[in-house]
Amino acid sequence: MSIQQHPVSVNILGKEYKIICAESEQEDLIASAQQLDHKMRKIRLSGKAAGAERVAVLAALNLSVELQQSKQGSVPEDSSLSQHLNKMYLKIESALKTV
Repeated sequence: MSIQQHPVSVNILGKEYKIICAESEQEDLIASAQQLDHKMRKIRLSGKAAGAERVAVLAALNLSVELQQSKQGSVPEDSSLSQHLNKMYLKIESALKTV
């Protein structure tokens, strides 16, 4: 039995991206895109970076640091939360490759 894949539209810094994912992961993808958009807007407004690519890299680094910190914290590697964070990280990385 194959998992149904559907395109999901997300908006990041005013640009629309269509990303295909499993229906069961759509909410996580949308929430991840909103979090990324928020971080990117915050970085852009701070004036610390110019250009969407640089803003995206800085946002991705910030999210990666947060992920690493959560891994080193009290969350066991095999926990569902850790797996969930890793999935979100991979989706964000995938979305940033198109920027």
